[in-house]
Amino acid sequence: MDLFRSEPVAQPLAARLRPSNLDEYVGQEHLLARGKPLREALEQGALHSMIFWGPPGVGKTTLARLLAQFCDAHFETVSAVLAGVKEIRQAVEVAKQQAGQYGRRTILFVDEVHRFNKSQQDAFLPFVEDGTLIFIGATTENPSFELNNALLSRARVYVLKSLDETALRKLVDRALSEERGLGARHLRVGDDAFKMLMAAADGDGRRMLNFLENASDLAEDGGEIGVELLQSLLGDSRRRFDKGGEAFYDQISALHKSVRGSNPDAALYWYARMLDGGCDPLYIARRVVRMASEDIGNADPRALSLCLAAWDVQERLGSPEGELAVAQAITYIASAPKSNAVYMGFKAAMREAAEHGSLEVPLHLRNAPTKLMKQLGYGEEYRYAHDEPDAYAAGEDYFPEQLEPRHYYQPVPRGLELKIGEKLKHLAELDRSSPRQRRKP
Repeated sequence: MDLFRSEPVAQPLAARLRPSNLDEYVGQEHLLARGKPLREALEQGALHSMIFWGPPGVGKTTLARLLAQFCDAHFETVSAVLAGVKEIRQAVEVAKQQAGQYGRRTILFVDEVHRFNKSQQDAFLPFVEDGTLIFIGATTENPSFELNNALLSRARVYVLKSLDETALRKLVDRALSEERGLGARHLRVGDDAFKMLMAAADGDGRRMLNFLENASDLAEDGGEIGVELLQSLLGDSRRRFDKGGEAFYDQISALHKSVRGSNPDAALYWYARMLDGGCDPLYIARRVVRMASEDIGNADPRALSLCLAAWDVQERLGSPEGELAVAQAITYIASAPKSNAVYMGFKAAMREAAEHGSLEVPLHLRNAPTKLMKQLGYGEEYRYAHDEPDAYAAGEDYFPEQLEPRHYYQPVPRGLELKIGEKLKHLAELDRSSPRQRRKP
């Protein structure tokens, strides 16, 4: 008996069920159904460089392999996590040999291409340009931010979507029925158990099959994979939420837009989604404070105070007590009257400050703490507003001499800003009835 002989390691279920042709491929009908753009290009033989952008487990690598098979192209693959320029050059040499000896095109598939730096991305551009390679990159991150323009201009971006219920059901049915899957064990998965698997997989087909395979190890042949078994196996499986990635920014954007759109229910949903995905509640609390200033502003100044208080509660009490306070703040600002007048006014003032440079403060607006400053005219002719009727120096000018007075802040006719607007309109009328006080520098 050879004690050192080892049995071959069985492939994971997801690998055993990898489709052998495009008709077996599950999902992405918006790209691969008859008459859809990618399917049309393939059937016409118009193979081109492309980028597959989508979440994990939706079939980016599998699709690239099937395209090579469909077009009878040689398939070379490198991982941007492990490879560098050396591996790219090796792939180029293989591509040249395939073209010279067999007349075959070569697909270079780069997994996680967003991890390549600019010089690495530039390394294969000439060979994509001259047709030596057909480049297919896979990324979970937005190509607009992660890939350089030269590469983007030479490749078509295809967006792959999370697998829906129909696609995930096909995967499970295939796994349970096919001999290369779990067919020999005659297992069953009920509707409730499937829904639990689907929720845990969160649109990730590979994750779904891994969960199913783990559950099958605990089930008896001919038996049913039930809810109780899955509960003990899955525990608290987190939904997809990549901190700092595309899903992260999409969800905070959805939360912000729901607040701006005065929909507290949708705002609560996206807040719950982010928490469920593992987002730091303090990050959300900080963003909620920003929303209070950007989208409510002076229409309801209480919003900012309430959001700051919620942030403080989150810091003091942590979860889950603090999360409830942030939820309270979110529902309040979603329901509050909206105004971006402060936000827009501030942006306009910042633009002009940058555009006009270091304009001097007029003498009458400067303090004069020393005798010399008084002799130079600092603070001369300044009108102290509290000594004027209604504590307002009508006609006074507070802008630099080189700038005509501006109106950056335009209150909206909602909430408290309705009253603020009326007040500023009254002051403007007083200004018109008083001589304007422009002083020489």
